Amino acid sequence: MTDDKAVRAWLRERGAEGIPHPGGTLYAHLSRVYDRLVALAQPPEVCLAGLTHAAYGTDGFDVTLLDLDRRETLYALVGPAAEALVYRYGACDRRLTWRDLARTGEVHDRFTGTVETPDPAALRAFADLSIVNELDLVEQDPTVGARYGDYFREVFGSWAPVASADVMRDARSVLAF
Repeated sequence: MTDDKAVRAWLRERGAEGIPHPGGTLYAHLSRVYDRLVALAQPPEVCLAGLTHAAYGTDGFDVTLLDLDRRETLYALVGPAAEALVYRYGACDRRLTWRDLARTGEVHDRFTGTVETPDPAALRAFADLSIVNELDLVEQDPTVGARYGDYFREVFGSWAPVASADVMRDARSVLAF
């Protein structure tokens, strides 16, 4: 697995510093998500996934840094566990997944139309990354919190059984629930 300096260089090479995103640029957002995951004592592979979570685009952000047919590039850069999490995060169909995630443990893949049931550790990593990403958006753009705050409180509150305790404490602090 690569250290974050090499990943940051790769992100700059892919143009992430020039892509607008709430709070400045995509690069700045990815860096903040990484830093927050590190501060929340998440495993290294989850932190690296946080730094690259938008590589394939996401259900809420359609800019891609890497085509899906080049997944081996990210795999080699961040390792298999981090790349799998980045794929799961980018592929997630939030409309079909988020509300029932803690009850079903299922993640709907918007790229393939399939459904997977990650093991508990992978599900926790997915939930933690998803929450931390949205917390950054809420902090960077007050309109995100105003528009989606109730939804985030409801959904993320229901994820308490599958998310890590530290991430849930952070979510409760930021979203006031």
